[in-house]
Amino acid sequence: MIDAEWWDYDSAEEMAEAVAGDIAYLIGQALEARGRAMVAFPGGSTPVPALKRLAAMPIEWADVTILPTDDRLVPVTDPMSNAGMLARMFLPKKARVIPLTAGESDPVMAGRAADERLADLQWPLDVAWLGVGEDGHTASIFPGPDFDAAIAGPKARRALGVRPDPLPADAPVPRVTLTGPTLATARVVTLVLSGTAKRKMLEQAIKQGASSTLPIGRLLAELDMDIDIHWCP
Repeated sequence: MIDAEWWDYDSAEEMAEAVAGDIAYLIGQALEARGRAMVAFPGGSTPVPALKRLAAMPIEWADVTILPTDDRLVPVTDPMSNAGMLARMFLPKKARVIPLTAGESDPVMAGRAADERLADLQWPLDVAWLGVGEDGHTASIFPGPDFDAAIAGPKARRALGVRPDPLPADAPVPRVTLTGPTLATARVVTLVLSGTAKRKMLEQAIKQGASSTLPIGRLLAELDMDIDIHWCP
């Protein structure tokens, strides 16, 4: 079982402040060590307050490459686009934001195209900032026909098109996700979540480890590092 350190906060605002500070510190470490940083940030509503605080920090953003951990097969102008959200926040800061999709409608083709675009980047990620759903999915690694390939496919594969089954009600479209090996081999993995139901689910998934049926449990079981988990009610 992984060694997870839980950081509990009284409010979403307190958590956002702490998470933004931690991510800024990790980016600063990468910039000092290598002169560049590459990070993957989640979509959804939970990370938005922390992302806004992070974007306002005095970081050398021109030396930072940002990827979404996953994205939906929608135009970048669509409110459901994670790359679009990140671009609006970080492109004005001169960061490099690389989308996982490019107008494709077929998830298999979209995944192949994303994998090709990402191949020449300087891996591994410095930071993989993950969220988690109440059903245990993380990034867009869902139960479904593409689950095994997404969670434990070839380490050389960076991105994969996925077809969740069933499609999530809040965004019922296919996805492209960074693969489990790509996320798990980041220099630092941080998990941020809110709500009692998600915490109970995550605690159980961590206990189950590699035998977990939940994507987050399987992914965390692959880590060979400690992980910070940030949580608020």
